[in-house]
Amino acid sequence: MSKELIGALAALEQEKGIKKDVIIDAIKSALVAAYKKNYNQAQNVEVEFDEQKGTFKVNAVKTVVDEVHDDRLEVSLQDALEINKAYEVGDEIRFEVTPKNFGRIAAQTAKQVVMQRLREAERNHIVDEYSQYQDELITGIVERRDNRFVYVKIGNVEAIMPRGDQMPNEHYRPQDQIRVLVTKVGSDSKGAQIVVSRTAPDLVKRLFEEEVPEVYNGTVEIVSIAREAGDRTKIAVRSSNPDIDPVGTCVGPRGARVQNIVNELGGENIDVVRYEEDPSDFIANALNPAEVIAVQFSEDEDQQKDALVIVPDYQLSLAIGKKGQNVRLAARLTGYKIDIRPESEVEFVDEDNGEAAEPADSDKADNADSAETESEPDNNEE
Repeated sequence: MSKELIGALAALEQEKGIKKDVIIDAIKSALVAAYKKNYNQAQNVEVEFDEQKGTFKVNAVKTVVDEVHDDRLEVSLQDALEINKAYEVGDEIRFEVTPKNFGRIAAQTAKQVVMQRLREAERNHIVDEYSQYQDELITGIVERRDNRFVYVKIGNVEAIMPRGDQMPNEHYRPQDQIRVLVTKVGSDSKGAQIVVSRTAPDLVKRLFEEEVPEVYNGTVEIVSIAREAGDRTKIAVRSSNPDIDPVGTCVGPRGARVQNIVNELGGENIDVVRYEEDPSDFIANALNPAEVIAVQFSEDEDQQKDALVIVPDYQLSLAIGKKGQNVRLAARLTGYKIDIRPESEVEFVDEDNGEAAEPADSDKADNADSAETESEPDNNEE
């Protein structure tokens, strides 16, 4: 075992970069625990390693005292002086207590420690190497899948893609080549862990950076993204150059640029809207393709992020979107809670005398009353 151990330690240091001293210290600590467990000892012991022979020995460490109260931890001054006349009270003496069969325990423990350190080194190497790809787009190959994950080969490591990060409109088959976003590089008790995603909003951002040079160099900035992966994404953009149209730049000639991204995402619809500093304009843009008549904000300080949006009656369904998707994505994009109302519920005009009238729907009368009060000066001016 001695020659094999010395050779193994040297190889690990050379090939894996694991310091020999670090492994030896770990083996010593493990052997102390193994000795106490296997021989029912609770005394103060330490393990020494002979680097020439590659062997271990166990020493019991005892303190020199005038009167011994625990012979496992203490030795009398009289006995200590028989060993060496230079000993004084308070000195420590080491007595070898290596069991006859300790070599077998040492060999097993050393093997376990070496394997553990090897796994830790590989895990740290993977984390160090792939941490640079955090939040970056990378190409991988599907290896397999189960009920929880799709396993994607990235370089020499296997990444996992949880169910929540898998596109609902995609089927992943072995050997499929896919573009994924690295969302996490870390480790746990089982080893290194790399998590990738096809549904993260930043995946869309990285695709635009690849497809649109102005986004990559910062001339056009992506301010926010709201995404329901596999179905629809809204992306708000602005330009630092007043001569560049950020929306047109991202869409590209005849929609070529955005179409390439749509194709990469399996037909996912992408709405590119212009970001505006004015919240009213930004919300109106975010509800594209619906037409917006007006945007009103709550005067209550506790509801500063609430917005009432008024749209033409015939645009109501378009503004809300299928199953509320359009308004839901617009709310995420802008950070406002958006309440959409048709024009007829906000302002009702009696055509005979031009005065405001009560809405037919009594449940919405309160909302209509407040809107009519605000709109009366306009009616009088007309």
